Amino acid sequence: MRSINRTGLVSGTGLIIAALTATLVALVFPIWSYADRAGTGLDTLKAQSVSTQFGPLSALDREFITKVRLAGLWELPAGQQAEERGTNQAVKTAGAHLVEGHTFLDARVRNVAARLGLELPNQPNPQQRGWLATLDAAHGTDYDRKFANILRRAHGKVFSVVAQVRANTRNSLVRDLADDANTTVLDHIKVLEATGYVDFDALAQDAATASPPPLTASPAPPGPVQSPDSPVPVTPSGSYPLPPAASRAKDQPSGTP
Repeated sequence: MRSINRTGLVSGTGLIIAALTATLVALVFPIWSYADRAGTGLDTLKAQSVSTQFGPLSALDREFITKVRLAGLWELPAGQQAEERGTNQAVKTAGAHLVEGHTFLDARVRNVAARLGLELPNQPNPQQRGWLATLDAAHGTDYDRKFANILRRAHGKVFSVVAQVRANTRNSLVRDLADDANTTVLDHIKVLEATGYVDFDALAQDAATASPPPLTASPAPPGPVQSPDSPVPVTPSGSYPLPPAASRAKDQPSGTP
């Protein structure tokens, strides 16, 4: 009888110890698994960043460089068109600012992309081609109004991207490009608003209902590539000078566009 009791006591104690151990493991394991789990913002930043001699280059940095190039591919011809078809001087002046500003920025972004080994697009994206088609079909004051509002809406959206990049980038080339983009985009916003055609209520409603678009696929630098040519043959007039480039002296050697 004593042997049976002793065995039962041992078995019961063993079960209690096993249960406590299992409970402890269940409590600790989720902490370990959460700490080791990938997919946090910091994990994503590290996974999507590449090392360069100018500092880490993130996915957002590469997205920004692509957006600057894309902006020039459609806003340059839009500005040239406004200089020709605008029905008043304010619209023509806004067009001249677009030509001047994006001629400058396109040269800057091609230089930056070449130094970082990034490929750049050579055609506007489908949405931008749609905007150009809308402007092509418009005439008279209808053209003036559509030009001012389409371009103002586009500049407002890129303005927030420039601010985000400038605030967070760890890459010195991207930081300086963001400075230049900020100056240029703000200048364009002001001259577009000066036309008197901008619908601020529509802009506010558009911003309130829009959701953040996903980043487009942007590959890591494949190695040095030849800088693409200017999208359109333009010659800056000099009539609408921009402030000096924040990085022109150190980022653009003599003779580099």
